Amino acid sequence: VLAPGLGLPPCGLAGAAAAFPRIMGLPRRARDAAELRKQSLKPLLEKRRRARINESLSQLRGLILPLLGRENSRYSKLEKADILEMTVRFLQELPASSCPAAAPGPSDSYRDGYSACVARLACVLPACQVLEPAVSERLLEHLRRRVAGATPDSAGDSRGPSSAAWPPAPPPAPSP
Repeated sequence: VLAPGLGLPPCGLAGAAAAFPRIMGLPRRARDAAELRKQSLKPLLEKRRRARINESLSQLRGLILPLLGRENSRYSKLEKADILEMTVRFLQELPASSCPAAAPGPSDSYRDGYSACVARLACVLPACQVLEPAVSERLLEHLRRRVAGATPDSAGDSRGPSSAAWPPAPPPAPSP
């Protein structure tokens, strides 16, 4: 029997919760269990977060003290704020010239990639024995010379001065 006009059982709201156990998609017990799990995990997650912070601060102290020329043993009980302040001060005092550029220019990046490819080819080419050793060595030498002038603009230019240093290889000797 429902209360007139409300669609609720005669026992009121408490009875409604019992009559309609699914509110917001989950049964009441499951919601309570999920909430309980969430609340019980909160302190554990906070403890782990604090442990990570403390470990990072300890590592930072170990890194910054030698750079400042201070003994680790004398500063074993530094406060967290002191470690952070010392680090900030140290980084602010670094000369701008000693800091590497945040990102290399496109030319530097291209040259680095070109050099890495030549180095990898120098390892692979002799091992796979696709070319004769003399031809392989000439190819690698040519590529190494090109590294010095390698830029994105000159990469496709085969008419450059270094292309003259690459004469065609002699034909292989006929096999008897």
